[in-house]
Amino acid sequence: MNYRVVVIGGGAIASRHLEAMGQVRQLEPVALADIDGEKAGQLAQSFGIRAYTDYRDMVKKERPHIAIVTLPHFLHKEAAVYCAGEGCHVLLEKPMAISVGECDEIIEAVRGSGVKLLVGHTQHYFPENVKAKELIDSGELGRLVMINDIRHVHYYQPSRPAWFFDKAKAGGGILTNLGSHSIDKIRWLGGSPIARVRSSVSYCGNRGDVEGGGLIFLENAEGIPAVISQSGYAGVPRNETELVFTGGMAKLVTGQGLWISQDGEFVPVAQGREEPPFVLQFRDLITSIETGKEPGCSMTYSREIVEVVEAVYRSHERRSEIVLSLTREPG
Repeated sequence: MNYRVVVIGGGAIASRHLEAMGQVRQLEPVALADIDGEKAGQLAQSFGIRAYTDYRDMVKKERPHIAIVTLPHFLHKEAAVYCAGEGCHVLLEKPMAISVGECDEIIEAVRGSGVKLLVGHTQHYFPENVKAKELIDSGELGRLVMINDIRHVHYYQPSRPAWFFDKAKAGGGILTNLGSHSIDKIRWLGGSPIARVRSSVSYCGNRGDVEGGGLIFLENAEGIPAVISQSGYAGVPRNETELVFTGGMAKLVTGQGLWISQDGEFVPVAQGREEPPFVLQFRDLITSIETGKEPGCSMTYSREIVEVVEAVYRSHERRSEIVLSLTREPG
C-alpha cells in the first residue's frame, strides 16, 4: 500500500522528513502546513507539494494516511489528538508532549481512533547506536555496569527560534530538548525503565526562562547507574556516550561511530551500510500500521521519557532524589 503524507510545521526538521520520504517507495508527500505562509510556500515548492497555513484545513482537504507533526512542543498534543480524530496515523516529533498529562490525552485519543502513533526518538535508528545495543545484549564485554553521557553544544545560538527559550512553549530548555535524547538512549541501551532521578540544573543563559545545562544522575530498575552532563553555554561541542562493562569499555559517538577498548586503547567497530535514521523511522511506522504491532518508540515508552524529564526538574526544585513508579503498562 502507498501512503499519502502531510507535514505539520515548516521548521528545519521538516526538510529532513521530506528528504527521507524520497527514499521510501510507499510514501507520497502531498502537502505541508505552517502558519508562516511564505515559509510554507517556499518549502512546499522545493519538494513539489502543496502549501497550507492551517493544518486542520490541510488534513480535511488532503485526507492523508499519515501526518508528521514537527510543531513546537506545546502544540504536539493538540495536533496529535486532532490528526488521530481524523483517522491519520501520526509520526510525532519528540518529546511526545510537555507533560505526562498531555501524553495520556494523546494515548487515549490514538487508542480510541485505532490509528498508530510513533514518537521520533531517532536514537533507536542510528547504526552505531544499534551496534552498541547489540554489544550490550551479546555480553561480549561482560555485564554493563555504568553509562556516562556527555552533550555540550552552543544552545543559545541566535538562529534558534525564540519558542525554545519559553518554558510554557518548550517545556524546558536543553534538558527537555536534547536531554530527551540522552534519557531515551540510556533507557533503551540499559533495557530497563528509569527508577531514580537526582539532578542539579543551571539557569545561566542569556535568553528566556529555561535552563542552559545540568547534571543528572539516573538509576534504572536493574540498578545500572548513569550520568548525563549537558551544557548549552559557549564552549567546545561534544556528544559522547561511554559504556562501562565488567570486561571492557565502549565509546559511542552518535552520528559518527562506535569504539571498544582493546589493550588499553579504543578501536573502531566495523559497521555495515544502513539506511538513514529518518528512513528507518518511517519503515518502523509502516510496519506498525501494516502489522498492528506497536512501533519501537511506542506511546507508553515515550511517555516514560517525558516522565523522567519532569522528574529532572522536580528533583532540582526539591534538592532531593525522585523515585519513579515502575508499574507502567507495556507497549
